[in-house]
Amino acid sequence: MPRGQKSKLRAREKRQHVRGETQGLEGAQDTAVEEEGFPSSSPVLGDTPESSHVAGILQESEKSSASTTPAAAAILCKKSDGSAKSQDEESPSPSQATPSTVSSRKDPLTRKASMLVQFLIEKYKKKEPIMKADMLKVINRKYKDQFPEILRRAAERMELVFGLELKETNRSNNSYDLISQLDVTKGGSLCGGTGLPKTGLLMTLLGVIFVNGNRATEKDIWEFLNALGIYAGRRHLLFGEPRKFITKDLVQDKYLEYRQVPNSDPPRYEFLWGPRAQAETTKMKVLEFVAKYNDTVPSSFPALYEEALRDEEERAGAIVAAPTSSTPTASASSRAESSSFSHI
Repeated sequence: MPRGQKSKLRAREKRQHVRGETQGLEGAQDTAVEEEGFPSSSPVLGDTPESSHVAGILQESEKSSASTTPAAAAILCKKSDGSAKSQDEESPSPSQATPSTVSSRKDPLTRKASMLVQFLIEKYKKKEPIMKADMLKVINRKYKDQFPEILRRAAERMELVFGLELKETNRSNNSYDLISQLDVTKGGSLCGGTGLPKTGLLMTLLGVIFVNGNRATEKDIWEFLNALGIYAGRRHLLFGEPRKFITKDLVQDKYLEYRQVPNSDPPRYEFLWGPRAQAETTKMKVLEFVAKYNDTVPSSFPALYEEALRDEEERAGAIVAAPTSSTPTASASSRAESSSFSHI
Protein backbone atom coordinates (compact mmCIF):
# COMPACT_ATOMS: atom_id res chain seq x y z
CA MET A 1 0.00 0.00 0.00
CA PRO A 2 1.40 3.43 -0.96
CA ARG A 3 2.69 5.55 1.91
CA GLY A 4 0.01 8.26 1.42
CA GLN A 5 -2.83 5.76 1.70
CA LYS A 6 -1.30 4.25 4.86
CA SER A 7 -1.14 7.71 6.46
CA LYS A 8 -4.79 8.39 5.62
CA LEU A 9 -5.81 5.00 7.03
CA ARG A 10 -3.91 5.62 10.29
CA ALA A 11 -5.48 9.09 10.62
CA ARG A 12 -8.98 7.67 10.04
CA GLU A 13 -8.43 4.95 12.67
CA LYS A 14 -7.16 7.55 15.16
CA ARG A 15 -10.23 9.76 14.63
CA GLN A 16 -12.54 6.79 15.15
CA HIS A 17 -10.68 5.84 18.33
CA VAL A 18 -10.95 9.36 19.73
CA ARG A 19 -14.61 9.59 18.80
CA GLY A 20 -15.29 6.29 20.55
CA GLU A 21 -13.51 7.45 23.73
CA THR A 22 -15.46 10.73 23.71
CA GLN A 23 -18.79 8.95 23.36
CA GLY A 24 -17.84 6.58 26.16
CA LEU A 25 -16.91 9.50 28.41
CA GLU A 26 -20.19 11.28 27.65
CA GLY A 27 -22.13 8.13 28.44
CA ALA A 28 -20.29 7.72 31.72
CA GLN A 29 -21.02 11.34 32.64
CA ASP A 30 -24.73 10.89 31.88
CA THR A 31 -24.80 7.74 34.01
CA ALA A 32 -23.03 9.49 36.89
CA VAL A 33 -25.49 12.38 36.78
CA GLU A 34 -28.43 9.96 36.76
CA GLU A 35 -27.04 8.12 39.79
CA GLU A 36 -27.04 11.38 41.72
CA GLY A 37 -30.81 11.36 41.43
CA PHE A 38 -31.27 14.21 38.94
CA PRO A 39 -30.96 14.24 35.16
CA SER A 40 -28.36 16.62 33.73
CA SER A 41 -31.15 18.29 31.77
CA SER A 42 -34.84 17.67 32.04
CA PRO A 43 -36.59 16.49 28.86
CA VAL A 44 -39.00 19.37 29.45
CA LEU A 45 -36.86 22.16 30.85
CA GLY A 46 -33.80 21.46 28.77
CA ASP A 47 -30.26 22.48 29.64
CA THR A 48 -30.91 26.10 30.65
CA PRO A 49 -29.98 28.31 33.61
CA GLU A 50 -33.61 28.05 34.75
CA SER A 51 -33.53 24.25 34.71
CA SER A 52 -30.23 24.31 36.61
CA HIS A 53 -31.82 26.56 39.25
CA VAL A 54 -34.78 24.20 39.64
CA ALA A 55 -32.46 21.20 39.81
CA GLY A 56 -30.44 23.02 42.47
CA ILE A 57 -33.55 23.58 44.58
CA LEU A 58 -34.50 19.92 44.28
CA GLN A 59 -30.99 18.75 45.09
CA GLU A 60 -30.89 21.01 48.14
CA SER A 61 -34.26 19.74 49.36
CA GLU A 62 -33.27 16.11 48.75
CA LYS A 63 -29.98 16.56 50.58
CA SER A 64 -31.81 18.01 53.58
CA SER A 65 -34.63 15.49 53.63
CA ALA A 66 -32.37 12.48 53.15
CA SER A 67 -30.34 13.08 56.28
CA THR A 68 -32.32 15.41 58.51
CA THR A 69 -36.04 15.06 57.88
CA PRO A 70 -36.26 11.98 60.15
CA ALA A 71 -34.90 14.12 62.99
CA ALA A 72 -37.34 16.91 62.16
CA ALA A 73 -40.22 14.45 62.02
CA ALA A 74 -39.25 13.14 65.44
CA ILE A 75 -39.38 16.69 66.82
CA LEU A 76 -42.91 17.07 65.51
CA CYS A 77 -43.87 13.70 66.97
CA LYS A 78 -42.54 14.53 70.41
CA LYS A 79 -44.17 17.96 70.42
CA SER A 80 -47.59 16.70 69.30
CA ASP A 81 -48.98 14.20 71.81
CA GLY A 82 -45.90 12.95 73.59
CA SER A 83 -47.00 9.55 72.30
CA ALA A 84 -44.19 9.10 69.83
CA LYS A 85 -40.84 7.57 70.57
CA SER A 86 -37.87 9.74 71.25
CA GLN A 87 -35.72 11.02 68.42
CA ASP A 88 -32.92 8.63 69.35
CA GLU A 89 -35.27 5.64 69.30
CA GLU A 90 -37.08 6.44 66.09
CA SER A 91 -34.86 8.49 63.81
CA PRO A 92 -31.46 7.71 62.36
CA SER A 93 -28.73 10.26 62.65
CA PRO A 94 -27.43 11.93 59.49
CA SER A 95 -24.50 9.51 59.43
CA GLN A 96 -26.85 6.54 59.82
CA ALA A 97 -29.05 7.80 57.00
CA THR A 98 -26.20 8.11 54.52
CA PRO A 99 -26.18 4.48 53.18
CA SER A 100 -29.90 4.55 52.47
CA THR A 101 -29.47 7.94 50.85
CA VAL A 102 -26.89 6.60 48.44
CA SER A 103 -29.10 3.59 47.74
CA SER A 104 -32.13 5.78 47.04
CA ARG A 105 -30.18 7.90 44.57
CA LYS A 106 -29.35 4.77 42.60
CA ASP A 107 -32.95 3.61 42.74
CA PRO A 108 -34.41 4.03 39.23
CA LEU A 109 -37.82 4.93 40.64
CA THR A 110 -36.27 7.79 42.63
CA ARG A 111 -34.53 9.06 39.50
CA LYS A 112 -37.75 8.89 37.52
CA ALA A 113 -39.64 10.67 40.28
CA SER A 114 -37.07 13.49 40.15
CA MET A 115 -37.58 13.81 36.40
CA LEU A 116 -41.32 13.89 36.92
CA VAL A 117 -40.99 16.64 39.53
CA GLN A 118 -39.21 18.87 37.01
CA PHE A 119 -41.93 18.12 34.46
CA LEU A 120 -44.65 19.02 36.96
CA ILE A 121 -42.90 22.26 37.89
CA GLU A 122 -42.75 23.34 34.27
CA LYS A 123 -46.44 22.53 33.75
CA TYR A 124 -47.34 24.49 36.88
CA LYS A 125 -45.39 27.56 35.78
CA LYS A 126 -46.92 27.50 32.29
CA LYS A 127 -50.40 26.76 33.69
CA GLU A 128 -50.72 23.85 31.28
CA PRO A 129 -52.80 20.70 31.83
CA ILE A 130 -50.98 17.67 33.20
CA MET A 131 -51.76 14.47 31.32
CA LYS A 132 -50.89 10.95 32.37
CA ALA A 133 -49.80 10.13 28.81
CA ASP A 134 -47.24 12.95 28.90
CA MET A 135 -45.94 11.84 32.29
CA LEU A 136 -45.43 8.32 30.97
CA LYS A 137 -43.39 9.75 28.11
CA VAL A 138 -41.18 11.61 30.60
CA ILE A 139 -40.39 8.54 32.70
CA ASN A 140 -40.34 6.10 29.73
CA ARG A 141 -43.25 3.80 29.05
CA LYS A 142 -41.31 0.74 30.14
CA TYR A 143 -41.93 2.01 33.71
CA LYS A 144 -45.70 1.97 33.16
CA ASP A 145 -46.26 -0.67 35.84
CA GLN A 146 -44.23 1.38 38.34
CA PHE A 147 -45.97 4.63 37.41
CA PRO A 148 -48.28 4.77 40.48
CA GLU A 149 -45.29 4.56 42.85
CA ILE A 150 -43.24 7.06 40.82
CA LEU A 151 -46.17 9.48 40.77
CA ARG A 152 -46.70 9.04 44.52
CA ARG A 153 -43.07 9.95 45.24
CA ALA A 154 -43.14 12.93 42.89
CA ALA A 155 -46.46 14.19 44.32
CA GLU A 156 -45.17 13.93 47.88
CA ARG A 157 -42.06 15.87 46.90
CA MET A 158 -44.13 18.60 45.26
CA GLU A 159 -46.28 18.93 48.38
CA LEU A 160 -43.52 18.95 50.99
CA VAL A 161 -41.13 21.25 49.08
CA PHE A 162 -43.49 23.58 47.23
CA GLY A 163 -46.82 23.12 49.01
CA LEU A 164 -48.48 21.98 45.77
CA GLU A 165 -50.98 19.14 45.90
CA LEU A 166 -51.43 16.95 42.82
CA LYS A 167 -55.08 16.12 42.16
CA GLU A 168 -56.79 14.18 39.42
CA THR A 169 -59.27 16.55 37.81
CA ASN A 170 -60.72 14.31 35.09
CA ARG A 171 -60.66 10.52 35.32
CA SER A 172 -61.96 10.05 31.79
CA ASN A 173 -58.84 11.53 30.18
CA ASN A 174 -56.43 11.06 33.12
CA SER A 175 -55.68 14.74 33.60
CA TYR A 176 -54.25 16.30 36.76
CA ASP A 177 -53.72 19.71 38.27
CA LEU A 178 -51.43 21.19 40.93
CA ILE A 179 -53.30 23.04 43.66
CA SER A 180 -51.51 25.33 46.08
CA GLN A 181 -52.35 24.68 49.71
CA LEU A 182 -52.50 28.45 50.19
CA ASP A 183 -53.57 31.27 47.89
CA VAL A 184 -50.51 32.39 45.96
CA THR A 185 -52.43 34.21 43.21
CA LYS A 186 -52.30 37.50 45.10
CA GLY A 187 -48.54 37.67 45.00
CA GLY A 188 -46.57 38.48 48.12
CA SER A 189 -43.80 36.52 49.81
CA LEU A 190 -45.03 33.07 48.74
CA CYS A 191 -44.39 33.77 45.06
CA GLY A 192 -40.75 33.22 44.23
CA GLY A 193 -38.90 35.06 41.50
CA THR A 194 -38.77 31.84 39.46
CA GLY A 195 -42.53 31.34 39.74
CA LEU A 196 -42.14 28.56 42.29
CA PRO A 197 -44.28 28.86 45.42
CA LYS A 198 -42.72 28.82 48.88
CA THR A 199 -45.81 27.34 50.49
CA GLY A 200 -44.06 24.16 51.64
CA LEU A 201 -41.98 25.95 54.26
CA LEU A 202 -44.95 28.00 55.49
CA MET A 203 -47.08 24.85 55.95
CA THR A 204 -44.17 23.39 57.90
CA LEU A 205 -44.05 26.44 60.18
CA LEU A 206 -47.82 26.36 60.71
CA GLY A 207 -47.45 22.71 61.67
CA VAL A 208 -44.76 23.46 64.23
CA ILE A 209 -46.96 26.18 65.73
CA PHE A 210 -49.99 23.88 65.83
CA VAL A 211 -48.25 20.98 67.57
CA ASN A 212 -46.79 23.37 70.14
CA GLY A 213 -50.21 24.44 71.40
CA ASN A 214 -50.93 27.05 68.68
CA ARG A 215 -47.87 29.11 69.62
CA ALA A 216 -44.23 28.27 69.10
CA THR A 217 -41.24 30.00 70.61
CA GLU A 218 -38.47 31.19 68.37
CA LYS A 219 -36.35 28.40 69.85
CA ASP A 220 -38.95 25.79 68.81
CA ILE A 221 -39.03 27.12 65.25
CA TRP A 222 -35.28 27.17 64.76
CA GLU A 223 -34.80 23.80 66.42
CA PHE A 224 -37.07 22.33 63.78
CA LEU A 225 -35.62 24.30 60.86
CA ASN A 226 -32.06 23.45 61.87
CA ALA A 227 -33.07 19.77 61.82
CA LEU A 228 -34.10 20.39 58.20
CA GLY A 229 -30.73 21.94 57.42
CA ILE A 230 -32.15 25.48 57.31
CA TYR A 231 -30.15 28.09 59.25
CA ALA A 232 -30.49 31.82 59.88
CA GLY A 233 -28.02 33.72 57.74
CA ARG A 234 -27.51 30.87 55.28
CA ARG A 235 -29.24 31.74 52.01
CA HIS A 236 -31.63 29.15 50.59
CA LEU A 237 -32.16 28.79 46.84
CA LEU A 238 -35.96 28.89 47.08
CA PHE A 239 -36.83 31.41 49.79
CA GLY A 240 -33.62 33.37 50.32
CA GLU A 241 -32.41 34.32 53.79
CA PRO A 242 -34.56 32.29 56.20
CA ARG A 243 -34.77 34.74 59.11
CA LYS A 244 -35.92 37.60 56.89
CA PHE A 245 -38.42 35.37 55.11
CA ILE A 246 -39.93 34.13 58.39
CA THR A 247 -39.83 37.18 60.66
CA LYS A 248 -40.37 39.88 58.01
CA ASP A 249 -41.94 38.66 54.78
CA LEU A 250 -44.44 36.15 56.17
CA VAL A 251 -45.33 38.51 59.01
CA GLN A 252 -45.89 41.41 56.62
CA ASP A 253 -48.20 39.21 54.52
CA LYS A 254 -50.07 38.26 57.72
CA TYR A 255 -49.37 34.55 57.41
CA LEU A 256 -47.50 34.60 60.72
CA GLU A 257 -47.67 36.70 63.85
CA TYR A 258 -44.31 37.36 65.50
CA ARG A 259 -44.48 38.90 68.96
CA GLN A 260 -42.67 39.17 72.26
CA VAL A 261 -43.68 36.63 74.90
CA PRO A 262 -45.59 38.61 77.58
CA ASN A 263 -43.53 39.48 80.66
CA SER A 264 -40.41 37.78 79.31
CA ASP A 265 -37.16 39.19 80.66
CA PRO A 266 -34.85 39.02 78.83
CA PRO A 267 -37.25 39.37 75.88
CA ARG A 268 -38.26 36.16 74.12
CA TYR A 269 -40.36 35.89 70.98
CA GLU A 270 -42.99 33.50 69.70
CA PHE A 271 -44.87 32.73 66.49
CA LEU A 272 -48.63 32.30 66.01
CA TRP A 273 -50.81 31.78 62.96
CA GLY A 274 -51.58 35.07 61.27
CA PRO A 275 -55.10 36.03 60.12
CA ARG A 276 -54.35 35.18 56.49
CA ALA A 277 -53.21 31.65 57.41
CA GLN A 278 -56.36 31.17 59.48
CA ALA A 279 -58.45 32.25 56.49
CA GLU A 280 -56.67 30.26 53.79
CA THR A 281 -56.04 26.91 55.47
CA THR A 282 -57.33 24.77 58.34
CA LYS A 283 -55.83 22.88 61.23
CA MET A 284 -56.87 19.63 59.54
CA LYS A 285 -54.98 20.49 56.35
CA VAL A 286 -51.91 21.41 58.37
CA LEU A 287 -52.20 18.21 60.41
CA GLU A 288 -52.35 16.22 57.19
CA PHE A 289 -49.14 17.94 56.16
CA VAL A 290 -47.53 17.09 59.52
CA ALA A 291 -48.67 13.49 59.15
CA LYS A 292 -46.91 13.21 55.79
CA TYR A 293 -43.66 14.24 57.46
CA ASN A 294 -44.11 11.32 59.82
CA ASP A 295 -45.33 8.90 57.13
CA THR A 296 -48.61 8.37 58.96
CA VAL A 297 -52.20 9.65 59.11
CA PRO A 298 -53.70 12.57 61.09
CA SER A 299 -55.57 10.28 63.49
CA SER A 300 -52.20 9.04 64.75
CA PHE A 301 -52.10 12.26 66.78
CA PRO A 302 -55.33 11.91 68.83
CA ALA A 303 -55.25 15.24 70.68
CA LEU A 304 -54.37 17.25 67.59
CA TYR A 305 -56.87 15.32 65.50
CA GLU A 306 -59.69 16.09 67.93
CA GLU A 307 -58.74 19.76 67.92
CA ALA A 308 -58.66 19.80 64.12
CA LEU A 309 -62.11 18.19 63.97
CA ARG A 310 -63.50 20.81 66.35
CA ASP A 311 -61.99 23.49 64.12
CA GLU A 312 -63.74 21.96 61.09
CA GLU A 313 -67.06 21.92 62.95
CA GLU A 314 -66.68 25.55 64.02
CA ARG A 315 -65.91 26.60 60.45
CA ALA A 316 -68.91 24.65 59.14
CA GLY A 317 -71.10 26.32 61.78
CA ALA A 318 -69.85 29.73 60.72
CA ILE A 319 -70.73 28.96 57.11
CA VAL A 320 -74.25 27.85 58.04
CA ALA A 321 -74.71 31.01 60.07
CA ALA A 322 -73.77 33.14 57.06
CA PRO A 323 -75.00 31.18 54.00
CA THR A 324 -74.91 34.14 51.65
CA SER A 325 -71.28 35.01 52.27
CA SER A 326 -68.55 33.31 50.30
CA THR A 327 -65.56 33.34 52.61
CA PRO A 328 -62.01 32.05 52.22
CA THR A 329 -62.66 29.62 55.09
CA ALA A 330 -65.47 28.05 53.11
CA SER A 331 -63.18 27.31 50.21
CA ALA A 332 -60.54 26.03 52.62
CA SER A 333 -63.03 23.58 54.13
CA SER A 334 -64.12 22.39 50.69
CA ARG A 335 -60.49 21.83 49.72
CA ALA A 336 -60.04 19.63 52.78
CA GLU A 337 -62.91 17.42 51.57
CA SER A 338 -61.70 17.07 47.97
CA SER A 339 -59.91 13.97 46.78
CA SER A 340 -56.23 13.86 45.95
CA PHE A 341 -54.31 12.12 43.20
CA SER A 342 -54.90 8.63 44.61
CA HIS A 343 -57.02 7.54 41.59
CA ILE A 344 -54.38 6.76 38.99
